[in-house]
Amino acid sequence: MSSVDPTSPGNKPRAPRADAQRNRNRLVEVARAAFADAGETATLEGIAHDAGVGIGTLYRHFPTREALAEAVYAAELDDVTDSVALLLQQRPPDAALRAWMGKYAAFVATKRGMADTLRAGWASGRIAVPATRERITAAIATILARGAEAGSLRGDVEPEDITVMLLGILLTTAGDSAEQTERVLDLMLDALRPKMTS
Repeated sequence: MSSVDPTSPGNKPRAPRADAQRNRNRLVEVARAAFADAGETATLEGIAHDAGVGIGTLYRHFPTREALAEAVYAAELDDVTDSVALLLQQRPPDAALRAWMGKYAAFVATKRGMADTLRAGWASGRIAVPATRERITAAIATILARGAEAGSLRGDVEPEDITVMLLGILLTTAGDSAEQTERVLDLMLDALRPKMTS
């Protein structure tokens, strides 16, 4: 019986074991909550403990704090941008846009909690600078186009302008009450609805 050399070029790298993938996913999930709640004071030891794994398991998946922050950031960004299709299936376009803005606000809150770590990683080149703004603007453009077709959102608005407005709202209301952020996002949505003509 011949044995197969696992290092031969014809063999593909083995996929992560199911338990290892579960541990990684759990660490990212717990870190997302920790960075949103405690920000830069969240400890890797605390994250590992809350995820139910040892610190060695965390370091096997994420050798540095920056690596964990990058994984959390990527997961959050994917969630926000990938949610557009489902929101448009479940709601009319204007309601989908408002629900999406809420998801984006939560993303910005998580990002704020790890801002220093991310900035240091981007500045050093240890973390690749993501195309966040482009992806967010593309998500907005998809919802706007559907809303313009349905007549529930204005068709004369540039998606990039909405990105700028959202960033302005979320950066200036940082640390203020969640109720105020919700009110301002509601006002923004009203501005994006077509004007009624008599």
